[in-house]
Amino acid sequence: MKVVLDTNILVSALKSSNGASYQIMKHLGDGKFEVVISVPLVMEYEDVLKRFSGISEKEIEGFLDYICYIAESFKIYFLWRPFLKDVKDDHVLELAFTSGAEYIVTYNKKDFNNVQQLGIKVIDAKEFLQILNPLNQ
Repeated sequence: MKVVLDTNILVSALKSSNGASYQIMKHLGDGKFEVVISVPLVMEYEDVLKRFSGISEKEIEGFLDYICYIAESFKIYFLWRPFLKDVKDDHVLELAFTSGAEYIVTYNKKDFNNVQQLGIKVIDAKEFLQILNPLNQ
C-alpha cells in the first residue's frame, strides 16, 4: 500500500509522542506500507521541520535522510495546476496520482476535496492507524 504523508503529519509526530502521527512514524520501514516522496515534498518537509525549536538541524536531517532511504521517489510534472483550493497542495496530489498511492494522510482533509474521483483516499492519521492495525480499534 503506497501512501503520501502530508507535512502536517510529520509536524504533529515531532510535536507529541502521544498521537496517531507519532505511531505512524514508528511504523516507517516495517513493511506495512510504502511511503512515496518527491523532491518538492522533501523540500517542504525540510523547510517546515527546520522551523522547530528544540529539535536540532542534525536530528531533522537524519530523520529526513531515513525517510528518503525507505521511501520510493517519483518525479512529478505539475500537469493539473491548479486543481485544489490551496495550490500549495497540488504537488501532494500529483505525487499521489503519479505514484499510484492509495492514500494521502493529512490533517487537512478539506484541502483535498474531489481527489476521490482520481481513486485516491484522503484520511487522517487516526484513520490510517486503523487501517494498519484493524484489531486495535
